[in-house]
Amino acid sequence: MSFQVEGKVAVVTGGSSGIGLAAVEILVAEGAKVAWCGRDEERLNASKHYILEKFPHANIFTKACNVLKKEEVQQFAKDVKLNLGNVDMLINNAGQGRVSNFENTQDEDWMKEIELKYFSVLHPVRAFLDDLKQSANASITNVNSLLALQPEPHMIATSSARAALLNLTHSLAHEFTQYGVRVNSILLGMVESAQWKRRYETRSDLNLSWEEWTGNIAKNRGIPMQRLGRPEEPARALVFLASPLASYTTGSAIDVSGGFNKHL
Repeated sequence: MSFQVEGKVAVVTGGSSGIGLAAVEILVAEGAKVAWCGRDEERLNASKHYILEKFPHANIFTKACNVLKKEEVQQFAKDVKLNLGNVDMLINNAGQGRVSNFENTQDEDWMKEIELKYFSVLHPVRAFLDDLKQSANASITNVNSLLALQPEPHMIATSSARAALLNLTHSLAHEFTQYGVRVNSILLGMVESAQWKRRYETRSDLNLSWEEWTGNIAKNRGIPMQRLGRPEEPARALVFLASPLASYTTGSAIDVSGGFNKHL
């Protein structure tokens, strides 16, 4: 089944690697016009090269941008409109987690987590909202974490900030219905990433394959599917929520955790 995004304009923040790049690839393959940004210009250029190698005729736009800097995001939004036209779908993917407990989380660390989880979403939403209001199929989709509902004590600051983002997403969903803009999110579990790849390179048992090593991690953490997620799996959920296929869905969160969730 098609995602029905052909010819539509999509923006993905943090789109140069991992889940963001997987979402970009799906959108491009489905015929969407896609813009994405990232802080690392070298990685951004590599992602653009990767997409154009697979899809030589893709209608795309990339720009280095730090989503925590309002002026950079505003300029990115202007450039996207100039190059691709009015935006229909905004996918907010930028962000990472902080490993720390209450004892070793300083005041400035709490503030950094709040800034990252809130303003990596707020800046793009503000920058693209006027365009989204003009779309007949407008959507905002936020990448969030299962930590929002299932906090971990070793990620206390990130867990609480993720819960705040879930609350914010729900609030925006209700407020933006007046504009015809849907707002949803996905809740990630443990997903393969560059960070996991780096840990794999320094593993103690060199005889373990990547599948065996990550499978052991999943089993030890109690993930019922006994493996980590692959970037394209949450990316498909993202694109579904962003697409017209989810036209009657707003204020919702899709759990993509391999069954790691303990809630109903």
